[in-house]
Amino acid sequence: MELQQLRYVVAVAETSNFTRAAEHCRVVQSALSHQIAALERELGARLFERTSRRVRLTPAGEAFLPAARECLEAADRARAEVAVAGGEIRGRLAVGAVPTVTAVDLPVVLRDYCLRHPRVRITLTSAGSGELADRVRQGGVDVAFLGLPPRAEPKGVRSRRLGGGELVAVVAADHHLTEGEADLRSLADEPFVDFRTGHAGRAQSDEAFAAAGVRREVPFEVSSAEFMVDLVRQGLGVGMLPAAYAPRFPDLRVIRLRDAPTRVEHLIWGDRSSPAATAFLELLRADHTESG
Repeated sequence: MELQQLRYVVAVAETSNFTRAAEHCRVVQSALSHQIAALERELGARLFERTSRRVRLTPAGEAFLPAARECLEAADRARAEVAVAGGEIRGRLAVGAVPTVTAVDLPVVLRDYCLRHPRVRITLTSAGSGELADRVRQGGVDVAFLGLPPRAEPKGVRSRRLGGGELVAVVAADHHLTEGEADLRSLADEPFVDFRTGHAGRAQSDEAFAAAGVRREVPFEVSSAEFMVDLVRQGLGVGMLPAAYAPRFPDLRVIRLRDAPTRVEHLIWGDRSSPAATAFLELLRADHTESG
């Protein structure tokens, strides 16, 4: 059993396609297929079911995949530790972030990290807080930035609070609501554009409206802040955004709320941090201390 064979198995499992997996691994498909077939003979079990329309893991493949990932991660950590011993940080760093993160200037942090550690391969994933927390727990993402309701805490990961802030209501420039201050009750009759039910961003608003005893209608559910803003611009409803994030859209009218929903941003990471992830956490800790 070779590490390259494990990489091929993981690539096919993640793409559900031998051709795309071969492209990802930068090998010809015949070589990838041959190596997987050799591994299956060694294991005495088929790892994939192949049809003309799809590829999926067999029960044996489902059992094999987590161990294959752990082996590859261990090999990567071993290489990285050797590099650290020689005074160099290298390897892979997978970062995740909600699109509305404001507690840190993430593009600047990533730039500074790249300048300090040019041999580290960085990837960035933008997703909701729940999905990112799952990916960190599963090891697919090393560190992530979440936005959660005040009483919520990340579970199954290590975490640090970065700061909190209020949400504001945003409406189209020609909306009948006037700019300034309001309370949630005054918005009760307005249609809303908000994240889908179950999304951490939605929970922040739902909890605040429930605490105020206000029922609201959310006819437009979205999966990203950018889509929310697009719909708000068309006058389709009221949106809710972090106060520090809303100024990115100067064409929208901002209404500050006296009983505003709040959220807390968290930095999370797994129990076993690679040298690349540890260096990222140290950079963030230094920057946050200096800014504080």
